[in-house]
Amino acid sequence: WDIYVANSLVHMYAACALPDLARRLFDEIPRPNLVSWNALLDGYAKCHDLLSARCVFDRMPQRDVVSWSAMIDGCVKCGEHREALALFEMMETTGAGNGVRANDITMVSVLGACAHLGDLGRGRQMHRYLQERGFLLNLRLATSLVDMYAKCGAISEALEVFRAVPVTSTDVLIWNAVIGGLAVHGLTMESVQIFQEMQHSGVVPDEITYLGLLSACVHGGLVGEAWRLFRSLEAQGLRPHVEHYACLVDVLGRAGRLEEAYGVVKSMPMEPNVSVLGALLNACHLHGWVELGEVVGRQLVQLQPDHDGRYIGLSNIYAIARRWQEAKKARKVMEERGVKKIPGFSEIDVGGRLHRFIAHDKAHSGSREIYALLNLITVEMKMKDDVVIPEYFCTYR
Repeated sequence: WDIYVANSLVHMYAACALPDLARRLFDEIPRPNLVSWNALLDGYAKCHDLLSARCVFDRMPQRDVVSWSAMIDGCVKCGEHREALALFEMMETTGAGNGVRANDITMVSVLGACAHLGDLGRGRQMHRYLQERGFLLNLRLATSLVDMYAKCGAISEALEVFRAVPVTSTDVLIWNAVIGGLAVHGLTMESVQIFQEMQHSGVVPDEITYLGLLSACVHGGLVGEAWRLFRSLEAQGLRPHVEHYACLVDVLGRAGRLEEAYGVVKSMPMEPNVSVLGALLNACHLHGWVELGEVVGRQLVQLQPDHDGRYIGLSNIYAIARRWQEAKKARKVMEERGVKKIPGFSEIDVGGRLHRFIAHDKAHSGSREIYALLNLITVEMKMKDDVVIPEYFCTYR
């Protein structure tokens, strides 16, 4: 009957990922207050039960910034990034009248949504919002801004925010955001230079730091640097995870050092996952090691029998060996198992609207104009660089 004890128990069950027990206890509280509602909402959101969280949110007799932040964060964690931004807009319009204002926690979630969508325009808008509302740029917000700008491709702006934070105030998270952002965009040497700065600053790297650096080595083809970093990771007393091995196998495989890559896979202290085997299969396909590619390809089909790419990867291995019947059989098995090939697509945000395209797409309303411009660019490329471009890349039929 004590509301403080009851709320603490609801929060405890929610924090322990037991939302059903939290709900049962909540229903027994005679007059639940705002803290009770928030504890239940947060529990559902953290357990990725977005439907139940939204039902609780909509039923709340009143909401504060904790309620809105929990709902927005739940959407982000469940991958509903556009819904998270829509909720933020709703909070700004409906919550303002009740004195509800976004706080640091809200903005970290909103910036995360912008980062995952790659929505640079909205991300810049949120940065201005922070400045106009007088937010103090603490380390958590600065890290979220760096991550957002890096994931949206605005590396110079990410570095600008990063450099504005005093080195003595940094932690491993913000360094990881910068290193990872540079790595994703193929800025290999820059990410290594930032790592050297990190070491001089006294901030101790963690497993994520090394994962970002190894990823940079993959993009830059730096085999020697990848080995040096991998050994440094172990020397620091850190334990390499399967993702670190995947990067090492990938960089070795791309460089044509397939036997070395295969040796790494065999020496792994854990079972290789699809990332490791996928990197090895790609290397076999690239450099024509059919025998190993066949073994790895079959393993991948067994591990992911519902993944279309696994059958196609195996089929492609047979194709480079001109084993056409086996290549055809791999695709036939995929069809017989009811696995459908999902076409790859790309998305671009123009004027606040998301446009999606698949290969040779003619469904877009502006297809004729798009292909006309593509033809113009193609002609210019041919004139400047004397490149041969297949006609089907730029033909509208």
